[in-house]
Amino acid sequence: MYKITFYVPVTHVEPVKQALFAAGAGRIGDYDSCSWQVLGVGQFRPLAGADPFIGKVGEVESVAEYRVEMVCADERLQPAVAALRKAHPYEEPAYDVIRLEAI
Repeated sequence: MYKITFYVPVTHVEPVKQALFAAGAGRIGDYDSCSWQVLGVGQFRPLAGADPFIGKVGEVESVAEYRVEMVCADERLQPAVAALRKAHPYEEPAYDVIRLEAI
């Protein structure tokens, strides 16, 4: 089992979550569509060559984003990450994947 954490602008939180759920992430026992999220502020500066969804090249941008976490079974991890990257509006979405241990 893994935990996927990603950051997504407020405008796209539900479509991105739905893409991951459709790929099999967010399932815990007899429950699906499980996630946790909190609102925060992301900051970045697009560099030369970037094609930013929000902001302008060379300028620091701050944007309201959700941090979303959900679990994902081993066999659904690759499809879930692919769905995240496809549904996310950012050119380079920020996410991480952490392996969970059963104890």
